[in-house]
Amino acid sequence: MKINTNYLNLKDNYLFSTIAEKVSDYKNANPEKDLISLGVGDVTLPLAPDVIEAMHRAVDEMSDVATFRGYGEERGYSFLRQAVCGYYAEKNVELDENEVFINDGAGSDLGNILDIFAVNNSVLIPDPVYPVYVDTNIMAGREIFYMSGNIKNDFLPLPEKKADIIYLCSPNNPTGAVYTKQQLKMWVDFAIEHNAVILFDSAYEVFVQDGDLPTSIYQVENAKKCAIEFCSLSKMAGFTGIRCGYTVVPHELVCGDMPLNKLWLRRQSTKFNGVSYVVQRGAEAVFTKSGTAQNKKNIAYYMQNAVHISNTLQKLGVWHTGGKNSPYIWLKCPGKMSSWEFFDYLLNTANIVGIPGEGFGTNGESFFRLSSFGNQDDVAKAMEILNKLEVFA
Repeated sequence: MKINTNYLNLKDNYLFSTIAEKVSDYKNANPEKDLISLGVGDVTLPLAPDVIEAMHRAVDEMSDVATFRGYGEERGYSFLRQAVCGYYAEKNVELDENEVFINDGAGSDLGNILDIFAVNNSVLIPDPVYPVYVDTNIMAGREIFYMSGNIKNDFLPLPEKKADIIYLCSPNNPTGAVYTKQQLKMWVDFAIEHNAVILFDSAYEVFVQDGDLPTSIYQVENAKKCAIEFCSLSKMAGFTGIRCGYTVVPHELVCGDMPLNKLWLRRQSTKFNGVSYVVQRGAEAVFTKSGTAQNKKNIAYYMQNAVHISNTLQKLGVWHTGGKNSPYIWLKCPGKMSSWEFFDYLLNTANIVGIPGEGFGTNGESFFRLSSFGNQDDVAKAMEILNKLEVFA
């Protein structure tokens, strides 16, 4: 018996696990301290009333032999896939419901999608980046190239180096930066020219406030020929603890003469048993007129936090991006502090938890991520504390 030795090339701990351990140690040593978490991007507001009501109805259905459901459809229930298609129609994007696959969160599919690609494909990943993109490819033993995100390009790298698989995330996690339609067209044209596939993570698209910015890569001409899009209801509708999202694999996307939609269906029907009926009924309610309105209130709540954080940093003269069309704020650490030094400083001096940028890649060093998903009173308190810190004087 042999292990997959690629796992030995991973960092010992997942970034967020390391932070959780540090925070736990601090709490144990300082039980009297109240910490304010502006770190891990978990939502704090409850599910929308329409979602709760839909899930209650679905639970009742499961108690009656006449309406009980067993295994669901392989791609996800048609009613939810049709709702997703309707959502895209509002973006002027036409989808066939069989191009939509319901999942238990974008993170799962962003890793699992690699099953349909050869291991010897090269991968192009932005740096800084959401760790899942990197770790899943290290596990598979793929050759990884990095494209540099930095202040000069507003953390929005554009095509330079050729690769077979290209990861893009917009609005970006961790930087909060958002590609314009023109910039995404450059990526689409590049992918088509070099016969590459774009894996486009749109988990935070609902936070885009600027109507001129794209919320789907399929709003770019010809993107269906080269891109797979992943989205999650985690941040859109507070489903972090419920688990549901979707992946779009267009029929037009082929490798040679093989449709990737067909390959992904084959993979999912073998390795994935689907999202529960109850959860999918709740997800369907997210896309109704009243469900959308309810969730927009929650999004507005988080964006008020983001604006508050951004305004505070601007007042303090701290360089940052994000916060305007994203729930994340990406800031330059003060002075010559490293990102982990600033993490320790905030934790010990201000009792505030954020995420050190170095955990997102080499280019994240000396940067720091704050999240707007907290309680507004806590965010306001944290900003008052930041205003008084000597390090920003």
